[in-house]
Amino acid sequence: MTSPSSTDDSSFHTGLLDALPVSHDATTSRVLVNNDAMRVVMFAMDAGQELTEHTSTKAVAVQQLEGRLRFSIGDEQQVLSPGDVIYLAPDARHAAFAETACRFTLVMVSASS
Repeated sequence: MTSPSSTDDSSFHTGLLDALPVSHDATTSRVLVNNDAMRVVMFAMDAGQELTEHTSTKAVAVQQLEGRLRFSIGDEQQVLSPGDVIYLAPDARHAAFAETACRFTLVMVSASS
């Protein structure tokens, strides 16, 4: 896990697709940004891997980068393709299943005070 970063410090995160390859029969992730305002995580999932249903207390945006990911929000399912984006309201039940090897980014946003 990345240690918290300041919201006052800008940063570049490049070469990510090469830095986080899809591993055989695994789901891996790398935290890119972690501060009081947001957390950005990149995931790589091999075909057949899944993230079981869970919730987040924060608002979440997911952007599909590569491959096909079956994503459920509550009882609704969609297959995400590269370029697709979804929004999850806080506390929404969700899960993901990699139909093919894939990569996506997840952005969790803290509510402003």
